[in-house]
Amino acid sequence: MLELYGQIQEAVAYIRTQWDHHPFAGIVLGTGLGPLVEHIDVQAALDYEEIPHFPKSTAISHRGRLICGTLCGLPIMAMEGRFHMYEGYPLKQITLPVRVFKAMQAELLIVTNAAGGLNPFFREGDLVVIDDHINLMGDNPLIGINDDRLGPRFPDMSQPYDQELIEEALTVARKRNFRAHRGVFVAVAGPNLETRAEYRFLRGIGADVVGMSTVPEVIVAVHCGLRCVGFSVVTDMCLPDALQPADVEKIIAIANGAEPHLRALVMGMLEFERQKRQP
Repeated sequence: MLELYGQIQEAVAYIRTQWDHHPFAGIVLGTGLGPLVEHIDVQAALDYEEIPHFPKSTAISHRGRLICGTLCGLPIMAMEGRFHMYEGYPLKQITLPVRVFKAMQAELLIVTNAAGGLNPFFREGDLVVIDDHINLMGDNPLIGINDDRLGPRFPDMSQPYDQELIEEALTVARKRNFRAHRGVFVAVAGPNLETRAEYRFLRGIGADVVGMSTVPEVIVAVHCGLRCVGFSVVTDMCLPDALQPADVEKIIAIANGAEPHLRALVMGMLEFERQKRQP
């Protein structure tokens, strides 16, 4: 981890040549969720390849840009597409943008993803407000010599997701009259989807949704002192006794269809925080 500090400073220095502001929040947009960018007052759009030490996004439907601007009256930075372990990148590099958010003086990380539903009470297209997570990726972005400038050696993970924002997100969904559940997200390495036996195992250990991202970013956010709130779109049901072959195009289409509800949650969080800061 000792090389990260210099990489973060180089990335920040470049971004500041294009956008010299302090973001309130960093937002990570997952599979099929890029349309939220259309609602940002964009002041700078940087391809990942331009930014020192950022990987290149190779995942389907991930545009690969860092968007800087304002949303709900607050300065934000949004990743239009994220990086995944299955793309071959080490978790330290995957999570570098989160550390850049912190170095740019962000206070909040909002993470989104498309996920498979393990809870039989969920439906395709539902939103899940992440209450907790399970890391089954077989790796951790904090492994290695700890750099105390970035965070503590043993960060506490008793509440990785901000409880006040969880409650506010569920309130937003009730007011807007769409389904949003509170649930546990489990992260696996991918890229293959799981077997029926694996889905039974994941449900048995307490997971409500499963995906291939998010957990590394949240671990790093907690390590560096960012508050976190996370949302999953249930894009397919992973019920072992009624399992259908995965259809990636359908998964992306369902994620796109749920984007207005996801947008309502993301913007609801920002509006809630903006109102808290009003005198």
